[in-house]
Amino acid sequence: MLRRPRRRLPPAPRLLWPLLLLLLLPGAPAQPDPGSARPKEQPGEARSGPAWSALRGLRERLRAAGALSRRYWALFSCRVWPEDCEHNETPAGPLGWDLPLLGQQYLDILTAWYCSFQDCCGGGDCRISNNFTGLESDLSVRLHGQHLAQELLLRAVRGYLELPRPDKALALSFHGWSGTGKNFVAQMLAENLYRDGLRSDCVQMFIATFHFPHPKYMDLYKERLTGQIRKTQESCHQTLFIFDEAEKLHPGLLEAIRPNLKCQAPEDHRAESPRSIFLFLSNLGGNIINKVVLNLLKAGWSREDIAMEHLESSLQAELVESSDGAFGHSHLVKENLIDFFVPFLPLEYRHVRLCARDAFLSQELPYTEAALDEVAKMVVYVPKEEQLFSSQGCKSISQRIKYFLP
Repeated sequence: MLRRPRRRLPPAPRLLWPLLLLLLLPGAPAQPDPGSARPKEQPGEARSGPAWSALRGLRERLRAAGALSRRYWALFSCRVWPEDCEHNETPAGPLGWDLPLLGQQYLDILTAWYCSFQDCCGGGDCRISNNFTGLESDLSVRLHGQHLAQELLLRAVRGYLELPRPDKALALSFHGWSGTGKNFVAQMLAENLYRDGLRSDCVQMFIATFHFPHPKYMDLYKERLTGQIRKTQESCHQTLFIFDEAEKLHPGLLEAIRPNLKCQAPEDHRAESPRSIFLFLSNLGGNIINKVVLNLLKAGWSREDIAMEHLESSLQAELVESSDGAFGHSHLVKENLIDFFVPFLPLEYRHVRLCARDAFLSQELPYTEAALDEVAKMVVYVPKEEQLFSSQGCKSISQRIKYFLP
């Protein structure tokens, strides 16, 4: 299990700790810590009389207070940071006494107060949530027109993360026109798998043209990328790496990613194997996806009846034959290191209306059905004859609703 550095209490708890100790101490047994060394007596020191008795009593009380403070600190830290708790320690602790009822009450109060403004969790890595119920809900409610992505993603991600000892990373490649939901789904995954979403230190997002813009610095980019992947995997046992504009990644960068997607021999000494998910987002294949969907709709198929077998072979063939970028010609594709190619279908008028509705609701703005129609009509639809698909999906819809505010 990932172990985080021991934490220090903020100033306020440190000030309250001595007071808490004074409240707890009278109800606790005044036993010395068995592991503590007794003070050595100096040669010629008197061992009897009122002065010696008082000094000995004071020393015993100080040792008991120190042991009690350490014990309550251990109990408190196990409450708020269970992953840092020493699991080989018995509930009663090394002192061999139980927590007094009054002390338990004060400990409960302090724990509740601390967790009201600091991060506490019930166990495991607090950064990881793996909320599959929330992910299923988001994919079905917030994502529009992408039944293939909804079905495939939930099954693939949940199945992978529930494996006891996966032997490779999960690699998913999203393909489709701009605005169809690829980045939106990547954000959903981060939000439901990690407490802090895209801000989590277990999640790394790279945009090809932003993070790796200059070919002449490619060696430096490769070194930084491999170092960042390694550092993130070392600090978090479940990681998510997102590569946007994957078709624009340099061949050298794709080769640097390649070892992370290959099968790895399990390490027997690990109780739990690390897990990594790699997402590649690309506009590659968008044209062939749209062509297949258009032909099926013209042939009388319902959009919801379109299945993966209608698109998978055409999409992969398009990637391999494409001259736009190195992704389709990389070893990631040639060596079948990508587990799933996920097609994002072109969006229709009804889906754009739903996106407009969501934009109004997200900004807590009133809307009418007529306003949704007006927003949807502002979008350009293709092909020229059929005008079925939004040329930009739902991109920029949140900006367009500003024209309809009262």
